[in-house]
Amino acid sequence: MESVGSIIIYVVVALSIILFSVLTVTTRKILRSATYLLFTLFATAVIYFKLDYEFLGAVQIAVYAGGIVVLFVFSILLTSKPGDNSRSLTSRKRITGLLAALATLVVAGGALISRCSMAFSSLPAMDNPDMKELGSTLMGAGQGQFLLPFEAISVLLLACIIGGVVVARKR
Repeated sequence: MESVGSIIIYVVVALSIILFSVLTVTTRKILRSATYLLFTLFATAVIYFKLDYEFLGAVQIAVYAGGIVVLFVFSILLTSKPGDNSRSLTSRKRITGLLAALATLVVAGGALISRCSMAFSSLPAMDNPDMKELGSTLMGAGQGQFLLPFEAISVLLLACIIGGVVVARKR
């Protein structure tokens, strides 16, 4: 059984993820939005560390919180004036967006409830892979390995950076 302190830490981190996620999409200052995204990603890494997934938490910090947010900030600085407010969005499809958000909430809630009900039944124990097996799976070129998608994503990110520089130079 988990201790009360562990549950309190989980609730605080979960609430911070929710708060910073909402702030990320609702703020009108784009650099603040990127900063809130960084806080969200760090809090997600805390959840991974709390679940004893140290490697996944480290990857979350190194790749997402480190690399992606830095890429976002550089893209923002290259393409816009950081102090400017973004324009407020006007759309007649707010009802449709609200209904889609509620549908997503219902589906996610149903998945969470079904997962929590499974936790009370007996599940088979899972083995954690060692680092050598994990590394060969991620960086291997064979069947079921992920070197090609990894390289495709790196080329895509490079194209995004080049596109941001080209757009910024036209101004």
